[in-house]
Amino acid sequence: MTETTPRATPPAWSMAVAAMLLIQVSNALSVTVIDAVGAAGTSWLRMCFGAVFLLLIVRPSLLTIRRADVPTLLMLGAVTGLMTTFFLAALDRIPLGTAVAIEFLGPLTVAAVMSRRRRALVWPALALVGIVLLTEPWQGATDALGIGFALLAGTCWGLYNLLTQRVGDRFSGITGLAFTIPIAAVATTVIGLPQVIGGAPTVPIILLAAGIALITPVVSFGLEMLALRRMTHTAFGTLLAIEPAFGLVVGLIILSQLPGPLQIIGIVIVIVAGAAAQRDGTRSRAADDRGVPPAQHAQ
Repeated sequence: MTETTPRATPPAWSMAVAAMLLIQVSNALSVTVIDAVGAAGTSWLRMCFGAVFLLLIVRPSLLTIRRADVPTLLMLGAVTGLMTTFFLAALDRIPLGTAVAIEFLGPLTVAAVMSRRRRALVWPALALVGIVLLTEPWQGATDALGIGFALLAGTCWGLYNLLTQRVGDRFSGITGLAFTIPIAAVATTVIGLPQVIGGAPTVPIILLAAGIALITPVVSFGLEMLALRRMTHTAFGTLLAIEPAFGLVVGLIILSQLPGPLQIIGIVIVIVAGAAAQRDGTRSRAADDRGVPPAQHAQ
């Protein structure tokens, strides 16, 4: 009998890093769509195309949903749509790296508040110092509305993490994602559809939005979920702390957003705060041993 050689799979951390990088690339590419149909319109198109792709790929069965699952699925879908909309609205006004760093305050604060140690609250405070260096309010050119949108996106990101833990514990694979992204599309219709109709939704713009949706949420979120099932909460959370750096690099390469020395220092401070906070942010060992996915990220 011929012995079958086990198929090699990429390390979980590499899938997580690839997912984070793809998310930031999709955000940078969204700028062109935002110029044509607005932030809410772009968010709605991304959610709509993402929902179609996921439904075709996963083909989830509604019979797997229990009555108790409905409120969590509805809340997670709504939070996902709002998080994406708020973030793209911030991206329309402030640099990508700055927007990601400010948004990161949301999950970082949640991790600190849920920690058993009060000293964990120092990490959001340290990250706030980094945010001040990033935004340079003493220059007088700070976009308060853009910062506000990023903070709202961060609030949604924190809620998203908590709700995703519940959905990830309940559904296998990316089935939960196939349920929540269509809900996100519906939730953003009221503000997104009018912007699309009133904008310039040319065929190239629509095709670009579809391509971005294939990157995020489909491919990137899929990679993220696969990685999460093989990583502990601490490992993934520590990796997540480098996402502001990805935002900075992608903003530089794709959008030509050149950061100053203080902004680079600010990003480093945010990354250090995020990585340090994860030391107190693990889930129970039993949950990790079962392969239960920890909180994850999307935009």
